[in-house]
Amino acid sequence: MFIVNVEAAIYDHEKWLLVLRSKKEEHAGGSLSLVGGKVDTEGNSTEILERTLQREVFEEVGVEIQNLNYVNSSSFVTETGLHVVDIVFQCELKAGEAFVKSPEEVDEVVWLSTSEIVNHLDIPEYLKENIKEAEKVRKKVYRC
Repeated sequence: MFIVNVEAAIYDHEKWLLVLRSKKEEHAGGSLSLVGGKVDTEGNSTEILERTLQREVFEEVGVEIQNLNYVNSSSFVTETGLHVVDIVFQCELKAGEAFVKSPEEVDEVVWLSTSEIVNHLDIPEYLKENIKEAEKVRKKVYRC
């Protein structure tokens, strides 16, 4: 069995929204990441990934998102041996100003440009790749 996780590559004013995960978090605590979370069991459902992502983003950083576009998917195994399928969506900020709404999950909100992320020494390689791919999707969708 897999845990299904969704993440938002939120782009606004030439920057991407990242969070510094709380050190209390079981997986990747204390590291920079995209905003997101686990998909809950709902039985028969539609648009579960998109609704989960919108809920998680609002719960963690207090903003609404729109125009979700699929970026990529991957799988990994956590430090505790859990198997995770991770799906990333590129999206836009719809409303609100990001802040640490859930201190149990988020220590800090950070806005960085693509080049700042790619050249950042403390950002994991998989996150850099997700941002590069999200940038491609954004440019394709919005012809920027």
